[in-house]
Amino acid sequence: MRILVIGGTGFIGRRLVARLSGGGQHQILVPTRSYGRGRDLQILPGVTLMADDVHDDATLDRLMRGCDAAINLVGILHGNAGKPYGSDFARAHVTLPQRVAQACRRQGVRRLLHMSALGADSAGASMYQRSKGDGEAAVRQELDGWRDGGWTIFRPSVVFGPDDNFTNLFARLARWLPVLPLAGAHARMQPVYVGDVVAAMAAALDDTHACGKAYELGGPQVYTLGEIVRLCAAWSGHPRQVWPMPMGLGRLQALFFECLPGEPLMSRDNLDSLRRDNVCSGPMAPELRVVPTGLETVAPSYL
Repeated sequence: MRILVIGGTGFIGRRLVARLSGGGQHQILVPTRSYGRGRDLQILPGVTLMADDVHDDATLDRLMRGCDAAINLVGILHGNAGKPYGSDFARAHVTLPQRVAQACRRQGVRRLLHMSALGADSAGASMYQRSKGDGEAAVRQELDGWRDGGWTIFRPSVVFGPDDNFTNLFARLARWLPVLPLAGAHARMQPVYVGDVVAAMAAALDDTHACGKAYELGGPQVYTLGEIVRLCAAWSGHPRQVWPMPMGLGRLQALFFECLPGEPLMSRDNLDSLRRDNVCSGPMAPELRVVPTGLETVAPSYL
């Protein structure tokens, strides 16, 4: 298969590209704005890295031409404010998926795998959730009923693994702070291993029965955020006490982080997402052929 992987140099994308290239059966195109981030992908068999802007329709058409499948993994955690969300979320989570789906139709690409998120909801509490929900709606609107192909949507809970920005963040904080103040400590989530996400997507790629379905992806156990933070601190060799903070105080803390240069450790929108538990409605779909990996099985080895 000839596969276009958008967002292929990211945390999930790098592993998915490596998985798909493993058998040497696929030709994989990976467009990126930051060529240096994906240089190590070039050594993989069948992988071509290209410096392209996927937010341009003409570029998307060129990249899609001759492809059998497209995979969209683009997502952001932070963005400017707006109603129902700011322009950053709109561009990455709504407009881009719509453009990708439209390009699939124009170029006759038969399969589209789209990465959404558990809790995606056009009426959700956070800009992140609302934009992810609208992105799903855009994909469905463009490709529902299309006889030449089909979409599959994936909704993972928070994804963990080596080099993630979740468990590693808490481990780093534990090295520097004597205690860990935490808003939303009682929010429940079901962390899913990055390798399991990749395996699920690879399984769905060749399965026509996966067309028109949205899959929730979660690990084998539900934790509170406070429990995850406490475990990450302990596994990093710096056990710390977690101090649950009132949400109001947490929002002031997040506002301070937002004012600092660079990506914030936590934003007010992140806290809004914690208003709803991030837990799957049931076990992972059997057709994905994935036995979920526990957080405690993998995280201690890299933290």
